[in-house]
Amino acid sequence: MTDFKSDFLQILAERGFIHQCTDGDGLDFLLCDAAPKAGYIGFDCTADSLHVGSMIPIMLLRWYQKCGHQPIVLMGGGTTRVGDPSGKDESRQILTDETIAANMVGIKGIFQKFLAFGDRPTDAIMVNNADWLDALEYIPFLREFGRHFSVNRMLSFDSVKLRLEREQPLSFLEFNYMILQAYDFLELARRHACILQLGGSDQWGNIVNGVELGRRVDGVSLYGLTSPLITTASGEKMGKTAGGAVWLNADRLSPYDYYQFWRNTADSDVGRFLKLFTELPLDEIGRLEALKDAEINDAKKILALEATALCHGRTNAEGAAETARATFEEGTQGADLPTVSVPRDRLKTGIAAFEIFVLAGLAASNGEARRLVRGGGGRINDVVARDEAQLVTEADVNASGVIKLSAGRKRHVLIRPD
Repeated sequence: MTDFKSDFLQILAERGFIHQCTDGDGLDFLLCDAAPKAGYIGFDCTADSLHVGSMIPIMLLRWYQKCGHQPIVLMGGGTTRVGDPSGKDESRQILTDETIAANMVGIKGIFQKFLAFGDRPTDAIMVNNADWLDALEYIPFLREFGRHFSVNRMLSFDSVKLRLEREQPLSFLEFNYMILQAYDFLELARRHACILQLGGSDQWGNIVNGVELGRRVDGVSLYGLTSPLITTASGEKMGKTAGGAVWLNADRLSPYDYYQFWRNTADSDVGRFLKLFTELPLDEIGRLEALKDAEINDAKKILALEATALCHGRTNAEGAAETARATFEEGTQGADLPTVSVPRDRLKTGIAAFEIFVLAGLAASNGEARRLVRGGGGRINDVVARDEAQLVTEADVNASGVIKLSAGRKRHVLIRPD
């Protein structure tokens, strides 16, 4: 591991955040200066929440601020209209301006949990690249900036090459994305003295383009740093589960479910995830990742608690931990379990067991729910459901006024008559 003099790069190196850097020594020298330096990451507005796959970029910005520098959150109000081809096999669905604006509102609140915004030199700022991209006159833009981009080189970047190798269509609109992202870096350097772009490894080509554009057009030294693509021990992309994306907004995924996502981390991932997704000291992480056999569960609980506290606050994290403890260690009914309302009239006539598991979100389809019950994995009020067609009625409402459904040992939902 390379030794850095700046706190930021040293922390990143020790915790496993660094994949590539355009000029590590030059960036390290600049970040040692007492004056805060601005650095940014861009986030396109393709949904009304980010998911856990965005946690590495968010943690990069958080550490950047904690080390005395200014993070810039760039909202892709303009580039979302184009669509980033990086890591995509197919063209992104074109979103309306109204949808993009609504998505941006949903995303903005996430960053206030992780970053301090304000007017101090190290306070984060949020900007929207539509502020300059919407004003571009296309032909003059291409004449001034397009000449700095070699099509031969653009075709060599993975974001383009992989799509072509798989014979998946790549629209000319998407092909422009890397030019627009490079121009974003140039604009942020001009407007906010931004010297650094951070991102995932799939953004390397786009970031290098921005560094080179700044040098060619304005003669400035810009820097790029990427983090590795995070996969789980099973080789799956981080944040993808059988139940869908692990969203960061509480209205898309409850703090309890977020806690459970981290609690269910594979044993071999615990140490790595503690370094990346918490701020625990490295010596404490070393102690936790050395735990063996059943004791590793204590490390998983700490990972889940600390990761959830960062995203949803300490109170919600402790509530989720207590619910998990009551549910799994005492066999009781935790107060923060996900709850789904079902019309009382439907319970009066009865709902087939397989159907109510679908209503609860514990199965994606009737077929999956039937297989769950047939395999003995479906429970109603902690009793194994023996018949996929058995009726769940008002008589199943327990003393707490709910019906507890379970899929396996780790997924639970409360049905509340409405």
